[in-house]
Amino acid sequence: MKGQKELITMEDWVTIQNMKKRNPSLGTRQIAKLLNLSRNTVKRALDGEKAPMYQREKKVNPELAPFEDYIHERLIIKRLQGSRVLEEIISKGYSGSKSAFYRHTSKLKDPNVRTFQPYETAPGEQLQFDWSEYSIIINDILVKVYVFSALLAFSRYRIYEASLSQTQGSVFEALENSFLELGGLADRIQTDNAKCFVTNASKENLQWNPNYISFCGHYKIKPTRSLPAHPWSKGKVEKPFDYLEQHFIRENHFDSFEDFLRKLKLFQHEVNNRVHSATKQTPLFLFQQERSSLLSLPESRYVNVKELFRKATADCLISFDGSRYSVPYQFALREVWLRVSKGHMLEIYSSQNVLIASHMLSKIKGKMIMNMEHYKNHHIERGNWERMAETFIRAFPGYEWFVRELKTQKRINPAYHLTQIVDIVKYYHPDDCRSAFEMAKSYNIYSSKIIKGYLENRAVHAADSQPVICRLNSNRGDISQQNIKRPMSSYTTGYFTITNKSEKDMQA
Repeated sequence: MKGQKELITMEDWVTIQNMKKRNPSLGTRQIAKLLNLSRNTVKRALDGEKAPMYQREKKVNPELAPFEDYIHERLIIKRLQGSRVLEEIISKGYSGSKSAFYRHTSKLKDPNVRTFQPYETAPGEQLQFDWSEYSIIINDILVKVYVFSALLAFSRYRIYEASLSQTQGSVFEALENSFLELGGLADRIQTDNAKCFVTNASKENLQWNPNYISFCGHYKIKPTRSLPAHPWSKGKVEKPFDYLEQHFIRENHFDSFEDFLRKLKLFQHEVNNRVHSATKQTPLFLFQQERSSLLSLPESRYVNVKELFRKATADCLISFDGSRYSVPYQFALREVWLRVSKGHMLEIYSSQNVLIASHMLSKIKGKMIMNMEHYKNHHIERGNWERMAETFIRAFPGYEWFVRELKTQKRINPAYHLTQIVDIVKYYHPDDCRSAFEMAKSYNIYSSKIIKGYLENRAVHAADSQPVICRLNSNRGDISQQNIKRPMSSYTTGYFTITNKSEKDMQA
């Protein structure tokens, strides 16, 4: 056709080259006549150093054409992952194939040429842990958050945790929460060389952080680390951060940090139910096989990081970072310790390492954060014996005798003692409470103080749902505040006898 170049085959091109080489005097006109080709075609064949190759005319897939500018913006300008862009255009009406999409995107950017040898582990052998810093928009405010990822190397099953801080306490908390959610432990844990793990990262003189070694010792898990400048040794956990950023963090807004945490867990569920490109299975499916290979968890959590001690004031408050926070009134004038959870919650623990209160951290110094439940039943009302007795018997049927004996011995104010007992036993296991009542019976001493002392020092069971309260403040509910007046003769009972001693001897 006129205006188009004549296309010759590889065989014709080789023939033209050989004819000219063997017969240099042979002209292009003669060669063209012998091969039934045009003279210009022969000239181009002799001028070209390479054989002619067919090149398809570049055309955009008609199904992708409406999204061509959108794909270019999201992939090149926004630098989003191709898988996310594909999901977005599908939601906008794209009905073509994945292969057509990836053929189109492969022409827009260079492939990643970094190579490494893959390393696979046995079920339950390795847990990879790392975290990454992100800036997200919460309620139209740019906030810095830290997302932690714990990934089982065999199944690729991962746990996401997040915090507003990256202290050692926050890192340990994220690890513990991951262990609990997995329901077990791998043989070893692979980390980088962060200061909370390693104090000296040199290859010849490796020194682990003592607190981290204590943490691993508590959970009976072997610590291992990636050498400096060897990120691919834990690439299974580092690569998912790219996926997290592309598919969850970028272009997203959140109403609050709690909203971010909730949506992060939903994203975690989505990722664990997506077929993995390497294993060709979902991480959840492989995790169900790997779960039996995990080691069992210890009975208690690691609680050795107790650098924040406080003593509660008489008005049931502790001070932290310029603000004051309430604790249950039973802990007034008692020592407690604090831990910041996820960078935004203040957790308050008793001396027995049991959570007794939690507050949202105040962003403004000088604030007083109070939970009125901490002061419930703080003041004892007169005439509430019947109500307290009914509450006690309903909780401990068959122990009516304890109520009778308590009333007999504590004639002055039995309601005070019974209220204190009712208030403290709800923080302990019922079996320990019954043992305390039987102990009181064996010694024939019925008071809130002896019940409190027994539970504080000899309780053996963990409370089912409520936090364990270690001690009561014996100064609460002072009888002198009740304005009770009685003649001295009323104290002449089987338990109290007033003798004819001098006033001085009585004061002594």
